[in-house]
Amino acid sequence: MHEMGMCDAIVDAARRRARGRPVSGVRVRVGGHPVDPDVIDQGFRLAAEGTEIEGAVIDLVMEPLSVHCRDCGGTTPVGSAAQLAACPVCGGVDVETRGRDDVVLESITVAADAPDAAPEPEPERGSA
Repeated sequence: MHEMGMCDAIVDAARRRARGRPVSGVRVRVGGHPVDPDVIDQGFRLAAEGTEIEGAVIDLVMEPLSVHCRDCGGTTPVGSAAQLAACPVCGGVDVETRGRDDVVLESITVAADAPDAAPEPEPERGSA
């Protein structure tokens, strides 16, 4: 998923969960292909501008895919899309990817000055 599109989706999901309450932080788990945390942080701030999420801090938890090699038996975290084609250890091409390829808004933190409201719904999941 394009980073800005992902940031828009994160803000939309956080706004639904916040139900108008000001938010001071969000925790997001990103599984799959590597993304640049600085780009996500900047995109999140842009997407949140003018909403109750504006000024919130994003806590980004990265879970990269891994490559499992059937030749050498090794499993290695993937740092780039190029590493998905061959084993980074032995160069073998009989590989499979392992791991999750999704984006999950795990939690939001409602700002301290927000009025009491109903508890948050379950985490929202989306495909990256």
